[in-house]
Amino acid sequence: MTWTTRLRLRHLQLLICLAETGSISDAARTANTTQPGLSKWLKDLEEDAGATLFERHARGLRPTAQGELLINHVRRILSEIERAQSNMDALNEGNAPSISIGTSPASAPSLVPDAIGYFLAMHPRAHVSLQENTMNVLLERLELGQLDMVIGRLDNYRPRSTLHSQMLFREPMLVIARIGHPLAMRSHLDWSDLSAFDWILWPEGTPIRQRLDTALSNAGLKPLPSRVESSSLMANLRLLQTSDMLSAASGRVAEHFTRSGLIRTLDFEMEAEGYIGICWRDEPYIDSTVLDFRECLIKASHPQGQASAR
Repeated sequence: MTWTTRLRLRHLQLLICLAETGSISDAARTANTTQPGLSKWLKDLEEDAGATLFERHARGLRPTAQGELLINHVRRILSEIERAQSNMDALNEGNAPSISIGTSPASAPSLVPDAIGYFLAMHPRAHVSLQENTMNVLLERLELGQLDMVIGRLDNYRPRSTLHSQMLFREPMLVIARIGHPLAMRSHLDWSDLSAFDWILWPEGTPIRQRLDTALSNAGLKPLPSRVESSSLMANLRLLQTSDMLSAASGRVAEHFTRSGLIRTLDFEMEAEGYIGICWRDEPYIDSTVLDFRECLIKASHPQGQASAR
């Protein structure tokens, strides 16, 4: 019998409590146990695991590399247990299971809402939880079990042993501005025309910013004149509408807001292309709701709504 088989749910909760409080005494108080008892349990656990899980120092405890590894696994286990309880409660009440989705701004305006519409038509009583953030944050939450699926730009995604990924489609990157912008009616624009105006740039490290910087570098140009750096799609939209600033957007995002009459795309062909895709955890048993939502995303990603299994 290995040491992992002797772990109980309370032990997992104690480990998380130690990580969050960074203190034996605080964790003992929170968990309603004694400090000596908790210290002995941690010592026994470290001996069983064959590794020091926490460094002891004057200010308390700090997880070691081995401790961080185990804690991340424990967080995923607890998230799955919580999800199982939620799904059991939903089934007992006659409802369908829930699903938690993460989306980057590139997928938020049309792709993900359309997929949710298809999913709710498939499961009329289902509950969908949707979070919007940058891909690095969402992928971390996915690995921790806090999300079931992430949709967004996979331009610079590096394969992870813990995740599956699937590309949905490629799309161009476009330059957008307010309706009535001085450049809106001009054709065959070049970088010198665009550089005459201030820009709203996505933060460094985001896929769309890296694509823009690469396009500038390939053209032998310096960085664009930026007044604002923002990852908020709605704030960027408002800033564009009330100024002569420019920004870059993925093709479907630009198309969505152009159709709504909120902005327009400029006549400029940028040598940059993005990739929109899906990520989900690599697990022996994948929840059927995750598979169903993936099919809804495939359907929503095709203009004619015709999905093809991949």
